Amino acid sequence: QLRVVESGGGLVQPGGSLRLSCVVSGFTLDNYVIGWFRQAPGKEREGVSFLSVGGDTWYAQSVKGRFTVSKNNAKNTVYLQMDSLKTEDTAVYYCAANRGVYISTDERWYAHWGQGTQVTVSS
Repeated sequence: QLRVVESGGGLVQPGGSLRLSCVVSGFTLDNYVIGWFRQAPGKEREGVSFLSVGGDTWYAQSVKGRFTVSKNNAKNTVYLQMDSLKTEDTAVYYCAANRGVYISTDERWYAHWGQGTQVTVSS
């Protein structure tokens, strides 16, 4: 059974940092593309960062320079390091996966989703 489980969310002050983790099971990161999405209250879900099988990355303009995506294939885990957090980063963050090689920023392409983890940036 393919599973995607996020963790690491929480409450942080503006300017702070959090690291989200996405642990996958039932498949390996050797042949799955990973996407991080987020959905803020009253807004549509948006793509935040993506990671290809080969390690290519993509970031939304709003997080570029502040967020970093990485993976540890041996641990079947993808990380999203979030620094210099802003109040507008508050959202539920989702990890998604699909078999492939190259990045897709279209959420409809992703077949496997986690349950989400809440990130709240507030003073």
